[in-house]
Amino acid sequence: MTDNNINKSMTEKELNALANKIVAKMMHLKTMEQWFEHVRDSDLAKDADFFSLHISEEYEAMGDLAKLITLLNLYTEDEEYEKCVVIKRRIETVNKILDKYDET
Repeated sequence: MTDNNINKSMTEKELNALANKIVAKMMHLKTMEQWFEHVRDSDLAKDADFFSLHISEEYEAMGDLAKLITLLNLYTEDEEYEKCVVIKRRIETVNKILDKYDET
């Protein structure tokens, strides 16, 4: 999605087309229970659930650090040292973020 599309309002024709697609999708599902299961299990719902956690910057950095350390170990085992250098620079950046929280 480009920045131009973010603030763009839907025309009546576009809104009707979207509504028709939604109704067509609903008609393919046999019951409302199936509809709700479909919506609940959709990628959009899963993303919304995750983002509703409002993870703090500190916890986000801790998660990033754990992932980066895992990647560093994997690339070291595979002897992909160029990638290790990039990962180590990112680890340093994340550590600077975490240092802010250690000072408090």
